[in-house]
Amino acid sequence: MTPNNTHFGTLRHSRIMAVGAAVAALTLALSGCGSGSGSSDATSSAISGSDASDKQVNEFVAAGMFPSTGSMAYIGPSNVAVMKLAEQEINAAGGVLGNNIKTVTADTSDSDHADQNAAAAQSVLAQNPSVVVGPPSSAVVKNSYKSVVASGVPMISNGATSTAFSGLDPMFFRTIAPDTVQGAVVGQLIAQDGVKNLAIAVFNEEYGTSLRKVVVDTVKDAGVNVVYGETEAFDPTETNFASIATAIKASDPDAVLVIAFDQTTPLVKALKTAGVDTTKLYMTDGNTVDHSDDFEAGLIEGSQGTIPGANPSDEFRAKLKEIDSSLVDFTYAAETYDAVMLAALAAQKGGSADGKTVAANLPSVSGADGGEECTTFAACVALLKDGKDITYVGQSGVGAFNDNNDPSTAVIGIYKYDSSNKASFDHAQEGAVPTE
Repeated sequence: MTPNNTHFGTLRHSRIMAVGAAVAALTLALSGCGSGSGSSDATSSAISGSDASDKQVNEFVAAGMFPSTGSMAYIGPSNVAVMKLAEQEINAAGGVLGNNIKTVTADTSDSDHADQNAAAAQSVLAQNPSVVVGPPSSAVVKNSYKSVVASGVPMISNGATSTAFSGLDPMFFRTIAPDTVQGAVVGQLIAQDGVKNLAIAVFNEEYGTSLRKVVVDTVKDAGVNVVYGETEAFDPTETNFASIATAIKASDPDAVLVIAFDQTTPLVKALKTAGVDTTKLYMTDGNTVDHSDDFEAGLIEGSQGTIPGANPSDEFRAKLKEIDSSLVDFTYAAETYDAVMLAALAAQKGGSADGKTVAANLPSVSGADGGEECTTFAACVALLKDGKDITYVGQSGVGAFNDNNDPSTAVIGIYKYDSSNKASFDHAQEGAVPTE
């Protein structure tokens, strides 16, 4: 995947989708979703236990950790623009606790640059943030979350989908569903398409291996044989895929699932050279992008891909392009926006902008306690000032935080590639996020 490719997002949750008829329901196990906010006790404890000045407690600072360099650099620009948009909209509505908020960002690069992952965390922590939004990469989260949460600051990842992160830490949240949902959808899609022998090409990274496990479990339950890739994985820095492609061809698969990022382009070309049918590929959110500039026409026509998260509306994209006219990719933009809004609302509800108060009130404002739905910061704050519980319904369309601080529900979009190697939306499946 290249930085200039357009990464297609998913549809919003059914309650805010106009095309509900296009959504096919997927029933996944859901145990005990929902969580009380504990806003009064937890908030009092957080405030009394803080030695911050009144100014620090009441100044809401949202920090973003996004990649603007490295293999995921295509994500950074829109996420940075989202932070600026959220700041503008919140301040236009009166700010948090009557004060204007501010936002700061730092470049995390990718998981191959662990030193920069850590440096980005220290950079934003130096700004005394109320919340850290991001990183979108599971591996980068793994390299950086401990320093953030140990500082008493909640981290809300906008794109880390590793199944290992469910219940990772009381201060770790995410506005995107774990791969328990996407993996189940991918596996069921493969089985429903009649695939009997599946090969999997996956890179050895937190996101890739955790997603593979869910897919493998799902397809095996459906009677599909995994003929390659159940245990094999390639290094994320790999550039020569000839031997891997040859091994996949020798396994005689009906289809190939590719779980990777920008390694996808040379890998798929190697598969074609080895004689693998590249019109029968399956991809996931890391590489379900516009490949029209990557491959000759028709190379992956008919292949399919999935993406969790939301497909930003034209109106939302237009707002972001007003901030940065060069934007072409909106990956995790909706999830970033909602993370900032939820954190700001949590501070407003708790009466303080310190991190512990924000974390204590995040479940409640997301709808874990029920409450009246609201779609804008201004509308939500008005309800909070009236003493009402709220359910913030944002751009990403995910359900309220569950006991693991994951979204309780999510929609996975399924896309098909045309003759120009561009993906277009085909249908969606909705699933609940299991808590065990």
